Amino acid sequence: MNAAKGSHTRPTADRVREALFSILADNVVGANVLDLFAGTGALSIEALSRGAAFALVIDNHTEPLSVIKQNIHMCQLETRCRIIKWDIRKNLACLKSDLRFDLVFIDPPYNSGVIPIVLNHLLSTQSLSPNARIVVEHGSQESLPEAIHTLMQYDQRKYGQTVLSFYQEIG
Repeated sequence: MNAAKGSHTRPTADRVREALFSILADNVVGANVLDLFAGTGALSIEALSRGAAFALVIDNHTEPLSVIKQNIHMCQLETRCRIIKWDIRKNLACLKSDLRFDLVFIDPPYNSGVIPIVLNHLLSTQSLSPNARIVVEHGSQESLPEAIHTLMQYDQRKYGQTVLSFYQEIG
């Protein structure tokens, strides 16, 4: 898998990605995936290779998006993946469609403080399917709230300096 040069991309470590997909297990098959701050697109590509139906990949930097496009092409996944250039920090207005997401990956730059903002943006789009799972990758120094409106953190796993926080909508 190709990766962009520079500081805009920090690919998820292989062991963290393997652990993540072991935890998600059967929740991936048939899922519509939303990948925010996508970097290399590795999480979306992994989900698609494990049976996800579709992935929408969003990032705001040109070079990583170019690499994602190459990776999607290399894996022959163009018909099951769409790529959008968008500033996720401002809003997620780009999600205006009937598509509902079952699985969301959020992997912003560590310690950027944008995760609660992005979770609020995500809720405002009403694009989550019932029982959708949201996985947030963040640094171990960044603590996240247990709840944000109707989202509740139900699990958290630490892998060195990387933490995976899992959210699901309640109510």
